Amino acid sequence: MFELSPTDWMAIEVTLKLAIYTTLMLLVIATPIAWWLANGRAPGGLRTTVQALVALPLVLPPTVLGFYLLVLLGPAGPVGSTLESWGLNHLAFTFQGILIASVIYSLPFAVQPLQQAFANLGRRPTEIAGSLGAGRLDRFFTVILPMSRGGFIVAATLAFAHTLGEFGVILMLGGAIPGETQVLSILIYDHAEAMDFASAHRLSLGLLIFAFVVLFVVYAINRRFDTVRL
Repeated sequence: MFELSPTDWMAIEVTLKLAIYTTLMLLVIATPIAWWLANGRAPGGLRTTVQALVALPLVLPPTVLGFYLLVLLGPAGPVGSTLESWGLNHLAFTFQGILIASVIYSLPFAVQPLQQAFANLGRRPTEIAGSLGAGRLDRFFTVILPMSRGGFIVAATLAFAHTLGEFGVILMLGGAIPGETQVLSILIYDHAEAMDFASAHRLSLGLLIFAFVVLFVVYAINRRFDTVRL
Protein backbone atom coordinates (compact mmCIF):
# COMPACT_ATOMS: atom_id res chain seq x y z
CA MET A 1 0.00 0.00 0.00
CA PHE A 2 2.87 2.37 0.85
CA GLU A 3 5.14 1.47 -2.04
CA LEU A 4 6.61 4.77 -3.17
CA SER A 5 8.31 5.81 -6.40
CA PRO A 6 11.68 7.59 -6.61
CA THR A 7 9.80 10.82 -7.34
CA ASP A 8 7.77 10.34 -4.17
CA TRP A 9 10.91 9.85 -2.10
CA MET A 10 12.49 12.97 -3.58
CA ALA A 11 9.39 14.99 -2.66
CA ILE A 12 9.50 13.59 0.88
CA GLU A 13 13.17 14.54 1.20
CA VAL A 14 12.57 18.09 -0.08
CA THR A 15 9.54 18.52 2.21
CA LEU A 16 11.34 17.37 5.36
CA LYS A 17 14.42 19.42 4.49
CA LEU A 18 12.26 22.50 3.92
CA ALA A 19 10.31 21.97 7.16
CA ILE A 20 13.45 21.48 9.27
CA TYR A 21 15.31 24.46 7.81
CA THR A 22 12.23 26.67 8.04
CA THR A 23 11.62 25.75 11.68
CA LEU A 24 15.22 26.40 12.72
CA MET A 25 15.33 29.74 10.90
CA LEU A 26 11.98 30.81 12.34
CA LEU A 27 13.04 30.10 15.91
CA VAL A 28 16.04 32.38 15.40
CA ILE A 29 14.11 35.12 13.60
CA ALA A 30 10.86 34.97 15.59
CA THR A 31 12.42 35.04 19.07
CA PRO A 32 13.65 38.68 19.06
CA ILE A 33 10.51 39.83 17.23
CA ALA A 34 8.25 38.13 19.76
CA TRP A 35 10.28 39.45 22.70
CA TRP A 36 10.07 43.01 21.37
CA LEU A 37 6.34 42.73 20.74
CA ALA A 38 5.80 41.37 24.25
CA ASN A 39 8.16 43.61 26.21
CA GLY A 40 9.69 46.27 23.98
CA ARG A 41 8.94 49.96 24.31
CA ALA A 42 7.64 51.57 21.14
CA PRO A 43 4.83 53.86 19.98
CA GLY A 44 1.51 52.04 19.77
CA GLY A 45 1.27 52.65 16.04
CA LEU A 46 4.63 51.02 15.36
CA ARG A 47 3.81 47.95 17.45
CA THR A 48 0.45 47.57 15.73
CA THR A 49 2.09 47.90 12.31
CA VAL A 50 4.64 45.18 13.10
CA GLN A 51 1.95 42.90 14.50
CA ALA A 52 -0.14 43.40 11.36
CA LEU A 53 2.83 42.68 9.08
CA VAL A 54 3.69 39.50 11.01
CA ALA A 55 0.09 38.27 10.92
CA LEU A 56 -0.47 39.21 7.27
CA PRO A 57 0.21 35.67 5.91
CA LEU A 58 -2.71 34.40 8.02
CA VAL A 59 -5.23 36.30 5.90
CA LEU A 60 -3.35 36.87 2.65
CA PRO A 61 -3.95 34.27 -0.09
CA PRO A 62 -0.75 32.21 -0.50
CA THR A 63 -0.78 32.81 -4.24
CA VAL A 64 -0.62 36.58 -3.66
CA LEU A 65 2.40 36.24 -1.39
CA GLY A 66 3.99 33.78 -3.81
CA PHE A 67 3.39 36.09 -6.76
CA TYR A 68 5.05 39.10 -5.16
CA LEU A 69 7.96 36.97 -3.98
CA LEU A 70 8.31 35.69 -7.54
CA VAL A 71 8.39 39.27 -8.80
CA LEU A 72 10.91 40.25 -6.10
CA LEU A 73 13.24 37.25 -6.34
CA GLY A 74 12.89 36.46 -10.06
CA PRO A 75 15.37 37.52 -12.77
CA ALA A 76 13.51 40.78 -13.47
CA GLY A 77 12.95 41.66 -9.82
CA PRO A 78 15.13 43.95 -7.70
CA VAL A 79 16.62 41.12 -5.64
CA GLY A 80 16.95 38.62 -8.48
CA SER A 81 18.46 41.09 -10.93
CA THR A 82 20.91 42.33 -8.28
CA LEU A 83 22.07 38.79 -7.59
CA GLU A 84 22.55 38.16 -11.30
CA SER A 85 24.57 41.38 -11.65
CA TRP A 86 26.87 39.95 -8.97
CA GLY A 87 27.30 36.76 -10.99
CA LEU A 88 24.87 34.75 -8.86
CA ASN A 89 21.62 33.02 -9.79
CA HIS A 90 18.22 34.51 -9.03
CA LEU A 91 16.15 32.74 -6.38
CA ALA A 92 12.99 31.90 -8.33
CA PHE A 93 12.44 28.16 -8.83
CA THR A 94 15.19 27.25 -6.36
CA PHE A 95 15.17 25.60 -2.95
CA GLN A 96 16.62 28.76 -1.42
CA GLY A 97 13.73 30.73 -2.86
CA ILE A 98 11.02 28.47 -1.45
CA LEU A 99 12.86 28.46 1.88
CA ILE A 100 12.59 32.26 2.04
CA ALA A 101 8.92 32.02 1.07
CA SER A 102 8.27 29.35 3.67
CA VAL A 103 9.90 31.39 6.45
CA ILE A 104 7.80 34.45 5.60
CA TYR A 105 4.58 32.44 5.20
CA SER A 106 5.00 30.58 8.52
CA LEU A 107 6.31 33.55 10.51
CA PRO A 108 3.09 34.20 12.49
CA PHE A 109 2.94 30.54 13.57
CA ALA A 110 6.26 31.03 15.35
CA VAL A 111 5.96 34.62 16.55
CA GLN A 112 2.52 34.45 18.15
CA PRO A 113 3.14 31.48 20.52
CA LEU A 114 6.47 32.97 21.56
CA GLN A 115 4.95 36.41 22.08
CA GLN A 116 2.27 34.89 24.31
CA ALA A 117 4.87 32.92 26.28
CA PHE A 118 7.04 36.02 26.80
CA ALA A 119 4.02 38.13 27.77
CA ASN A 120 3.03 35.54 30.38
CA LEU A 121 6.60 35.46 31.67
CA GLY A 122 6.82 39.21 32.10
CA ARG A 123 9.95 41.25 32.72
CA ARG A 124 10.40 40.58 36.44
CA PRO A 125 12.35 37.25 36.19
CA THR A 126 14.92 38.79 33.84
CA GLU A 127 15.16 41.94 35.96
CA ILE A 128 15.88 39.83 39.04
CA ALA A 129 18.51 37.83 37.15
CA GLY A 130 20.03 41.07 35.89
CA SER A 131 20.21 42.47 39.42
CA LEU A 132 22.18 39.36 40.39
CA GLY A 133 24.75 40.06 37.70
CA ALA A 134 23.50 37.84 34.86
CA GLY A 135 24.26 39.15 31.38
CA ARG A 136 21.71 39.29 28.57
CA LEU A 137 22.85 36.02 26.97
CA ASP A 138 22.99 34.31 30.34
CA ARG A 139 19.49 35.54 31.17
CA PHE A 140 18.17 34.17 27.90
CA PHE A 141 19.57 30.66 28.35
CA THR A 142 19.07 30.35 32.11
CA VAL A 143 15.82 32.25 32.64
CA ILE A 144 13.86 33.04 29.48
CA LEU A 145 14.41 29.78 27.59
CA PRO A 146 13.56 27.38 30.45
CA MET A 147 10.55 29.37 31.62
CA SER A 148 9.22 29.82 28.06
CA ARG A 149 9.97 26.30 26.77
CA GLY A 150 6.28 25.61 26.23
CA GLY A 151 6.04 28.53 23.83
CA PHE A 152 9.15 27.38 21.96
CA ILE A 153 7.77 23.84 21.64
CA VAL A 154 4.44 25.11 20.32
CA ALA A 155 6.14 27.55 17.94
CA ALA A 156 8.46 24.86 16.55
CA THR A 157 5.60 22.38 16.19
CA LEU A 158 3.27 24.79 14.42
CA ALA A 159 6.02 26.05 12.11
CA PHE A 160 7.10 22.50 11.20
CA ALA A 161 3.56 21.20 10.71
CA HIS A 162 2.47 24.26 8.74
CA THR A 163 5.45 23.95 6.41
CA LEU A 164 4.54 20.33 5.65
CA GLY A 165 1.25 21.48 4.14
CA GLU A 166 2.34 24.60 2.26
CA PHE A 167 1.13 24.66 -1.34
CA GLY A 168 0.21 27.94 -3.03
CA VAL A 169 3.22 30.04 -2.09
CA ILE A 170 5.61 27.19 -2.95
CA LEU A 171 3.93 26.49 -6.29
CA MET A 172 4.01 30.15 -7.33
CA LEU A 173 7.66 30.73 -6.47
CA GLY A 174 9.18 27.27 -6.92
CA GLY A 175 7.04 25.43 -9.43
CA ALA A 176 7.36 21.65 -9.23
CA ILE A 177 10.97 20.72 -10.00
CA PRO A 178 11.63 17.16 -8.75
CA GLY A 179 14.36 17.05 -6.14
CA GLU A 180 14.51 20.86 -5.92
CA THR A 181 11.13 22.52 -5.29
CA GLN A 182 8.55 19.75 -5.62
CA VAL A 183 7.19 19.19 -2.13
CA LEU A 184 4.62 16.60 -1.06
CA SER A 185 1.60 18.89 -1.29
CA ILE A 186 2.42 19.76 -4.90
CA LEU A 187 3.15 16.14 -5.82
CA ILE A 188 -0.17 15.05 -4.32
CA TYR A 189 -1.91 17.67 -6.47
CA ASP A 190 -0.02 16.45 -9.55
CA HIS A 191 -1.05 12.85 -8.86
CA ALA A 192 -4.69 13.84 -8.38
CA GLU A 193 -4.65 15.99 -11.53
CA ALA A 194 -3.29 12.99 -13.46
CA MET A 195 -6.12 10.85 -12.00
CA ASP A 196 -3.56 8.74 -10.14
CA PHE A 197 -5.65 8.62 -7.00
CA ALA A 198 -3.81 5.60 -5.56
CA SER A 199 -0.51 7.51 -5.43
CA ALA A 200 -2.25 10.63 -4.12
CA HIS A 201 -3.92 8.54 -1.42
CA ARG A 202 -0.64 6.93 -0.32
CA LEU A 203 1.12 10.25 0.05
CA SER A 204 -1.87 11.99 1.65
CA LEU A 205 -2.39 9.24 4.19
CA GLY A 206 1.30 9.09 5.01
CA LEU A 207 1.45 12.86 5.46
CA LEU A 208 -1.68 12.80 7.62
CA ILE A 209 -0.29 10.09 9.90
CA PHE A 210 3.11 11.75 10.16
CA ALA A 211 1.64 15.17 10.99
CA PHE A 212 -0.62 13.65 13.66
CA VAL A 213 2.26 11.73 15.27
CA VAL A 214 4.47 14.83 15.34
CA LEU A 215 1.74 16.91 16.97
CA PHE A 216 0.82 14.15 19.44
CA VAL A 217 4.39 13.53 20.59
CA VAL A 218 5.29 17.20 20.94
CA TYR A 219 2.12 18.14 22.81
CA ALA A 220 2.60 15.12 25.07
CA ILE A 221 6.11 16.34 25.88
CA ASN A 222 4.81 19.86 26.45
CA ARG A 223 2.12 18.55 28.79
CA ARG A 224 4.74 16.60 30.72
CA PHE A 225 6.85 19.73 31.15
CA ASP A 226 3.81 21.66 32.38
CA THR A 227 3.03 18.89 34.87
CA VAL A 228 6.60 18.91 36.19
CA ARG A 229 6.53 22.69 36.52
CA LEU A 230 3.29 22.53 38.52
